[in-house]
Amino acid sequence: MFSNIRSLIFKLDPETAHNLAIKSLKFNFIPNMPDENKNDPMFKTELFGRKIENPIGIAAGFDKNAEVYNSLFKLGFGFVEVGTITPLKQYGNPKPRVFRLVEDEALINRLGFNNLGSENVINRINSNKKIGTLGINIGPNKDTENRTEDYLKCLKIFHKVADYITINISSPNTENLRKFHDQKQLDDLLKNIEKEKKNLNSKIPIVVKVSPDIKNSEIDEISNVLMNNNVKGVIISNTSDSSRENLNNIQKHQKGGLSGKPIKNKSTILINEFFKILKGNIKIIGVGGVDSGASAYEKFLAGANYIQLYTGMVYRGPNIVSMIKKELRELLLKDDVKNFSEIIGKKTNT
Repeated sequence: MFSNIRSLIFKLDPETAHNLAIKSLKFNFIPNMPDENKNDPMFKTELFGRKIENPIGIAAGFDKNAEVYNSLFKLGFGFVEVGTITPLKQYGNPKPRVFRLVEDEALINRLGFNNLGSENVINRINSNKKIGTLGINIGPNKDTENRTEDYLKCLKIFHKVADYITINISSPNTENLRKFHDQKQLDDLLKNIEKEKKNLNSKIPIVVKVSPDIKNSEIDEISNVLMNNNVKGVIISNTSDSSRENLNNIQKHQKGGLSGKPIKNKSTILINEFFKILKGNIKIIGVGGVDSGASAYEKFLAGANYIQLYTGMVYRGPNIVSMIKKELRELLLKDDVKNFSEIIGKKTNT
């Protein structure tokens, strides 16, 4: 069905098409998809102590302002992450700022944390009870004088309504944000977050979202900082701003973060490197090029406990969760396993 209308959707500017998708979900114009593998025990798991139907989540960036998270649960996602949300409302970078690379099944975006701000979003969440496990992705305002303080402000606002909070230190579209990958800066940030959690008497699980462009030497450093600061999960990875020479689309040199199929292998290799160090002490959420049962299978084999997607839904449509589960189920049956978790980390070299 989606393949029939995709060509029409792709005639629209990508950001316009995205806004149309949000409106369609908000007003229930997109029907709930049939899912023959709904409630299949093969996919059941837990995310930070909460039972979820499957390990497939939607990544932050789709539902930036927490407008349609319940509609996304109804599409079959096991968990939903909204944001990135900043303390104050901000427009983001000038348009155009999203580019579709159809030949590469990829997107480039330089949105720049465009969102309605924490006050607007918390009011929306408080008036729209969530029906599933909800993560909230937070970041600093572009012009803030103190980025750490911005993270703490968002933590204070959202810790009671989120099931976990993601600290976004890896968007390539906020200048110098990735400096938080530095061992000392990350350690200082996470110590401040842990201190604020204690002040709030909060046990909210903290997740850190990292860049796919980090050096090998940084993997050990970041892993140790995460393990020393009560971090419960790491998202691997955000969009990439590395070389695009192998891409085919004419817009490949647009400034911004690359997502989708071209970063699939890069993120999978990084997942495996972190898995070998973390040894299950911190949960891994694998992101990057997930658009099929086979790509999900690769992420689990590399060490991901859960997966997220966004660009895959742009290219495969709103029925992507049931499509992935159907394809993944066939692969798991060949392995003669009763639950997907049995294959996590079984491939030690990617």
